[in-house]
Amino acid sequence: MKAKAEQIPLDFEGRSALGREDYLIGPSNQDAVGWIDRWPDWPGPVLVLNGPAASGKTHLAAVWRDKTGAEIIKPEMLLSKTADQIAGAGETLILDGIDPWLSDREAETTLFHLYNIFKEEQRTFLVTMRMAPSHADFVIADLASRMRAAPVASIHAPDDILLASVLIKLFSDRQLSVGNEVIKYILPRMERSFAAARDIVSRADKVALSQKRGISVPLLRQVMAQMQEY
Repeated sequence: MKAKAEQIPLDFEGRSALGREDYLIGPSNQDAVGWIDRWPDWPGPVLVLNGPAASGKTHLAAVWRDKTGAEIIKPEMLLSKTADQIAGAGETLILDGIDPWLSDREAETTLFHLYNIFKEEQRTFLVTMRMAPSHADFVIADLASRMRAAPVASIHAPDDILLASVLIKLFSDRQLSVGNEVIKYILPRMERSFAAARDIVSRADKVALSQKRGISVPLLRQVMAQMQEY
């Protein structure tokens, strides 16, 4: 008897919904949401939004962009553009994911000058980081003091209610319908992080597609068993 042929899934990622109404709020992120809602009444030119991978920093930054009309600046532009050129891109800016460029003197110099421009012109910009500025290794002391004095909006590890909501949203972003029994199966068996939720949903989607099955507890049991092997 021939084995059943499996469909090879193409590596397409689901398109995330990034609107304000799609952002899920819980104890782990309500302080960060409060800072976004508080704009333009920020105490300085920059707000630092920090949190672990896949915690929703980019989504919350997109919410602020919709509110302010901010331009998104790729952090690598700190090496290729001057502070004046970056400042000219928009009245408000977002630098999403600056961690890799800290400890680089050229990038830090640009960021330092950008900070001063925005302070002088009473403008605001948002930066996102995985680490808090207090834990970052800066090479420019003046930049370190300014970033560490800036308000920090932190996103923390999610509780069960928020994590369940995140799982449902991630499945929904991929147009996958799941029952409560699936979520109840996943929660006590997963790492308590947004990144783990994203990984589980991605793997479940690929297995379901390859095996032409719906999302179910048996399928998730298979997926999570495979993840434990790595």
